[in-house]
Amino acid sequence: MNIIETPIEGLLVIEPDVFRDSRGFFCETYNEARYKAAGILSDFVQDNMSMSSYGVVRGLHFQKGDWSQAKLVSCAVGCVLDVAVDLRKGSPTYGQWYSVEINDENHRQLYIPRGFAHGFSVMSEKALFTYKCDRLFHKESEGGILLSDSDLAIDWRVPVADRILSDKDRQYPLLRDTRIEF
Repeated sequence: MNIIETPIEGLLVIEPDVFRDSRGFFCETYNEARYKAAGILSDFVQDNMSMSSYGVVRGLHFQKGDWSQAKLVSCAVGCVLDVAVDLRKGSPTYGQWYSVEINDENHRQLYIPRGFAHGFSVMSEKALFTYKCDRLFHKESEGGILLSDSDLAIDWRVPVADRILSDKDRQYPLLRDTRIEF
């Protein structure tokens, strides 16, 4: 597998080895020993999956305090633009975001350490999105940032008129109005 460091410390793009033949393909999506050797030290305890249609934008979500989560995300079917925003106080890249296209052709993954907000937009007809978390979800510790925050100016690659958002995601505060402790 190939590990690509991003401009934000700790945020990694993983390109697994993909073996293709006349039957299709095979790739290893997680191997604890290999990922730990690559510096991904999270002990994952929960797997999640979502199915969404074109235009859905989910995020920007995070878990606070002791429930902060590291994630390893991928897209099994379709194509998403995955986005992570650095929320680590004192980080030289605080408030900066990084995006990567993840799809069922490139099989990329994004490793998101604790202390980040996370979201994605669906750029294909449908997308089956999966993620591993190193902490269980804790309802009372969930938080978010408005995904259209003009200070962040994230290009979600889905026209505003085509975006499908949850009511909750529409009501999150701006980053500058958010108090976060990790």
